Amino acid sequence: MKELRFKKIDAFAANKSEGNPAGYIRLDSETDISENEMRQIACELKGFVNEVGYVRQTGENSFDLKYYSSEREVDFCGHATIAIMYDLVNSSDKLKNYSSLSIQTNRGKLEVLNRIAQDNAVFIMSPVPMYRKEIPGTAEIAASLRIPVSEIDNSMPVKLINAGLWTLIVPIKNSKTILSIFPDFNELKNFCTASSIDIIEVFTKDAVDKSNDFRARVFAPAFGYLEDPATGSGNCAFGYYLLDNNMWHKETVIIEQNDKPDKYNIVKLQKKRGNNKIWQVLFGGGAVTRIEGTYILY
Repeated sequence: MKELRFKKIDAFAANKSEGNPAGYIRLDSETDISENEMRQIACELKGFVNEVGYVRQTGENSFDLKYYSSEREVDFCGHATIAIMYDLVNSSDKLKNYSSLSIQTNRGKLEVLNRIAQDNAVFIMSPVPMYRKEIPGTAEIAASLRIPVSEIDNSMPVKLINAGLWTLIVPIKNSKTILSIFPDFNELKNFCTASSIDIIEVFTKDAVDKSNDFRARVFAPAFGYLEDPATGSGNCAFGYYLLDNNMWHKETVIIEQNDKPDKYNIVKLQKKRGNNKIWQVLFGGGAVTRIEGTYILY
C-alpha cells in the first residue's frame, strides 16, 4: 500500500462553468511511483477525471511533469498543467515571488508565466508546433462527426497541428451546429486511430458571448472519453492555426469551450516571441480545487 498526496482540481472554470477536472499527485522522488502505478491510478479515476498529472519539484522554481489517461501516457496535457501549476504557485508564498517557472515534459522544457496577481491565471508556453499535410477529406470528417458536410466552413482550411497533441482543426459555420454535434464514440475513435489523430477541435467565429472571440468543442476518444470540456494543447494548436491564417488580431484571444450554451469554460491565448524571434502561443487560465487528501494505492 502507498499513500500519495492527491488533489482534484478543475482547470479553466469560469463563472458558473465546471471547468475540466484533473487529478494531481505530488511526488517527492522518481522512485515514489512506477509507470504502471501511474496508469493504474488513471484507470481507477476514469470517469472522475480525464487525466492524472504527476509532478515532482526538481529545483527552486522547476518541476517535472508526467500525464496519464486511462488509455495511455499522454505526452502533454494542457488542462492538467494549468491545474497543477496554478495550485503550486497559488499555495506557495515562495513560488508566488517568481514571475516565471519551468516544467519538463515529454514535449520538452516549457515556460510557465505567473500572472495570478494580475489575471488570476497562469500561462503555459506551448511546445514548438509540428504540422502534417496528410489530412482526411471533409466528407470523411463530417461523417465521423455526424454532421452534414455543408456545415464545415470552407472559407477556412482544415489543418492538422501538433502543439502537444495531434489536433485536427475543423472550422464550422455557426455555434448552433457546434452545440448540436454528438458523434458516436466508437466511430470517432476508429476515425482518429486510422488517421493518427489525438483530438479533434471544431470551432466557429460565432461565439455565444460576442465579447469572446471563438466557440470551440474538443473531442478526444483516443484517450477513453468523448469530449474534453476545456483544452490547453488543442487550443495551442488552434492558436498556431490563427497565426498561420492571419486571424489573430488582439493581445488575448478568448475561447468559449464545451457543449453548454451559457455555462462555458474560458481558455485564453496569448503570444510571445521565442528566442528564435518566432511567435509562440501561450494558453492560460485559473483553477478551482475541489478535493484534497491522500490517495491510497494498493
